[in-house]
Amino acid sequence: MRAVVVLGHGRGRISARCLRLVDEAERIAADVVVFTGRAEAEPMREVWHGPADVELVVEPTARNTAENAARTLPILVERGVTDVVVVCAPQHALRTALFFHLLYRGRGIAVHLHMARLSPTPSAIAWELVALPLVPLQLRLARAELDRRLT
Repeated sequence: MRAVVVLGHGRGRISARCLRLVDEAERIAADVVVFTGRAEAEPMREVWHGPADVELVVEPTARNTAENAARTLPILVERGVTDVVVVCAPQHALRTALFFHLLYRGRGIAVHLHMARLSPTPSAIAWELVALPLVPLQLRLARAELDRRLT
């Protein structure tokens, strides 16, 4: 079974960049699409114009990329997903790959990244640079959350 995970991209509202991520996800064949992000997940589902026979799931609690990975994994495991495509912005690919590959490893789910065609903005690049030092802490917290949820 194949899934697509669409990461929210915005601060409290659905942004044009977020709409572009949904547009990209609509073109990927999947059985399940999971929209994740505190403020963006539900609005992303509402703008979905992809295939009608795809199960659409909203994960509305994640506040960062580590939580996106940790909170979508149980959803995918529950559905028997073995292959996932994570849709993200290009400047977000490094942290997305780190969290999803490290957290999904050992759960029998292959992870592939799909980067939407988006030009990085200076503020998005700055955000990624500021967030990189937080990766070890966020990874520890995400692993602890998964240990509680999946054991």
